[in-house]
Amino acid sequence: MTDRRTNGIPLSALRPVLDAEGPLATVYLQAGEAGADAEEQVRLRWKSLSSQLSQAGADGATLAALEDAILVDDITAVQAEGRVLAANRDGVLLNERWDATGDAGDRASLGPDADLGGYLRELARSVRALVVVASKEGATLQREVLTPAQVLEAVGTQNVTGSATESVHKPRGNWLEHKRIQRTADEAATQNIRDVVARLVTTAEDWHPDVLVIGGEVQGRSRLREELPPALQEIAEEVETGGGIPGGGADAVTEQALSDAVEDVAERLVEQRDLELTNRFEEARAAGRTAEGGHQIRDAVQLGAVDTLLLRPDRPGEDESELLRAAAEVDASVALLDADLNGDIAAILRFKVAAGAAIEHP
Repeated sequence: MTDRRTNGIPLSALRPVLDAEGPLATVYLQAGEAGADAEEQVRLRWKSLSSQLSQAGADGATLAALEDAILVDDITAVQAEGRVLAANRDGVLLNERWDATGDAGDRASLGPDADLGGYLRELARSVRALVVVASKEGATLQREVLTPAQVLEAVGTQNVTGSATESVHKPRGNWLEHKRIQRTADEAATQNIRDVVARLVTTAEDWHPDVLVIGGEVQGRSRLREELPPALQEIAEEVETGGGIPGGGADAVTEQALSDAVEDVAERLVEQRDLELTNRFEEARAAGRTAEGGHQIRDAVQLGAVDTLLLRPDRPGEDESELLRAAAEVDASVALLDADLNGDIAAILRFKVAAGAAIEHP
């Protein structure tokens, strides 16, 4: 299993937020129980946050844009999922269905840069798993996001209709299953698996999973793996559970066993990610290709030397928002590192920066 995020999360996707003209308002909404009073709860929470932002100097256009993004028709989803939002007077720049509060509750801030540290920490510690449960006749497919708290969040189940499919119907829970016929057993099963692989490829291209988890019957797993292209082979991990789900014969115990197996895969991936990043940092440090602390990182950014900005997992670093914006300008990535540092923020550099090349700071 190869982790595509060993080198961190590219900041290029966040350039529209990081490059935006300030002041920027950032809002973190914690996920909560979506009961009958969900709408009232969200409105009260937003009223409190809006008041904080207004007192901090947020303009009316920024507040109106955030309100339109929070007080939506499907307001129950806002309560259940949480949100991370960033906006300026031109409108909402980031609107993520995500709880990145770390159980610290709602918060809002206004500043020259968006406060994305909490969001990036949660994103860096999460695992995007594309889960396929195979049988010898076909498979089911689901996307899942696993958070640091090991909460499994289903973000979409896909209906993969194979060429040899007689009918498609909804099973128990979140799974969609595919009842297969076998005109000639091997031919029909192979065609169905190829249809599933085609959908896997399309989904992976759009969603960029960290891992492809393959469960189900042994024959089905084997057939599926044989048909995978190299890019999916690299991130594939088999689990020995899930049998019966595609045919509708799985019970709650089997479904829970599959969920547990997916979590185990995610935990191993995060451990692997942490170990590889730590080794990479220590090798770079030994070669003089690291910067530690805000001043050193600013110098390195101005020389285009920053490859990966490293944040502490548990607390914000010195001038973190400013340095994230600067790192994005040189196409750097961001990752989490729990190590002894001279300061609360560090960077792995693309090349060694000589002491004489440092830029003086006022």
